[in-house]
Amino acid sequence: MKVAILFYSMYGHIYKMAEAVAEGARAEGAEVGLLRVPETLPEEVVEQLGGKQFHDSISDIPIAEPSNLPQYDAIVVGTPTRFGNMCSQMQAFWDSTGAQWAGGELVGKVGSVFTSTATQHGGQETTIRAAQTTLLHHGFVVVGLPYAFQGQMRIDEITGGSPYGASTITGGQGERMPSDNELDAARFQGRHVASIARKLAGVP
Repeated sequence: MKVAILFYSMYGHIYKMAEAVAEGARAEGAEVGLLRVPETLPEEVVEQLGGKQFHDSISDIPIAEPSNLPQYDAIVVGTPTRFGNMCSQMQAFWDSTGAQWAGGELVGKVGSVFTSTATQHGGQETTIRAAQTTLLHHGFVVVGLPYAFQGQMRIDEITGGSPYGASTITGGQGERMPSDNELDAARFQGRHVASIARKLAGVP
């Protein structure tokens, strides 16, 4: 059983969540592949935005190719929000999967989404729901973060997480990294996705 964590991260917040999702999926016995979507911004723009150092630190993670997606039983998408939607890099990647859509190559696979926003109400749910629309067009079986994860019921701290998927709040300057509760949500989502993928694939 193979699970891909397909992500884009400018400063490391989504990457840290991706690692937690991967940890959860591996706990369910999945073989996990971390995959970066291609950068669409010029290198000098990434540097101006302050993301070059982080990008360099994950340069060993393979860049995703649409043709490689069908080998996975589940694909978990990690994207920061941009105005309540997927970031342009993630959107551009999915826009390049026309051949996979035309061939029905992803139909019946498990799909799930996690995200980050600068503020508590900065589009966490709309970003996940927008990404899920793309997955549904490909025929994915869409999986969220059920209330079995009790951490999303907490009111003692500000935290991401909803039944649509795990999420984190970064702060306006990216100063806040994912909390323990948000990472627990990502791990839960990884386990949940892998568990459902196993059942659909008929793997004991």
